[in-house]
Amino acid sequence: MATATDRLLRRLEWQVVRRLDGRLQGAYRTLWHGAGTDFTDLRTYTPEDDVRHIDWNVTARLDEPFVRQYAEDRDMTAWLVLDRSASMRFGAAGHGKDSVSAELVVALARLLTQGGNRIGAILYDNRAHQVIPPRTGRNQILRLAHELTRPQPATGPGATTDLAAMLRLAAATTSVRRSLVFVVSDFIGDPGWDRPLGMLTHRHEVVAVRIVDPAELELPDVGLVLVEDAETGEQLLVDSSDPLLRRRLAEQVGAHEQAVTEGMRRAGVRPHRITTDQDLLRALVGLVLQSGRR
Repeated sequence: MATATDRLLRRLEWQVVRRLDGRLQGAYRTLWHGAGTDFTDLRTYTPEDDVRHIDWNVTARLDEPFVRQYAEDRDMTAWLVLDRSASMRFGAAGHGKDSVSAELVVALARLLTQGGNRIGAILYDNRAHQVIPPRTGRNQILRLAHELTRPQPATGPGATTDLAAMLRLAAATTSVRRSLVFVVSDFIGDPGWDRPLGMLTHRHEVVAVRIVDPAELELPDVGLVLVEDAETGEQLLVDSSDPLLRRRLAEQVGAHEQAVTEGMRRAGVRPHRITTDQDLLRALVGLVLQSGRR
């Protein structure tokens, strides 16, 4: 009899991965490269080229921009760094941030292993973390899916998420070889995460995926409601129809959105936002295509 893990993987393979292949017609295979760095040739710069590959010595001598070309390995190691803190459990059952992020991570793992790439994962919250060493093949995806579908133990009130510690752990764990690193989080936590995120980008190709529930962006007008901080457990009874409250909340949401945007900019990372009400296939298509335009 198929387990819940098998059913999840099969559903994602049929509903997402196969359809994603059809949508992109193999284009995603050219977006993420391996770790090879053997220099092969020089050619003139075009607007689509990565400015980091410009050979400044040749450019200065010839008074025309040239880029260096490399022979790249097609296989690579990819790491999936997943924030599993209390705030990631927000949302409707089966459609909350934790469910969406789990399905996204499993679909990405299945997509990336099609070319023989190795996949590792870091599952993190303040109290505990788990490192799954990189492996290839279906068994590795099943192991990841199993860990993500296991019920998390109930925890009491605690501190806000230490995102900086999560990113430092990712940097220490992935330091052996250049890799493709996906950071999947709602980026709700203590400030100061932009610096370790920037340090991670110096070594690896980093894709930051921010998971957001629409209810976090706009409070529904439902009268008196008890709200709770998922990270600290603090509760407050509020009148959601109060115009002053709604305005102040909108200002706070706007300030947080701006802070996240600026933090990503300082780290040199373009964020990809996925909402819990978004179709997973559309989200993956956008994620893959946007990652290749950096």
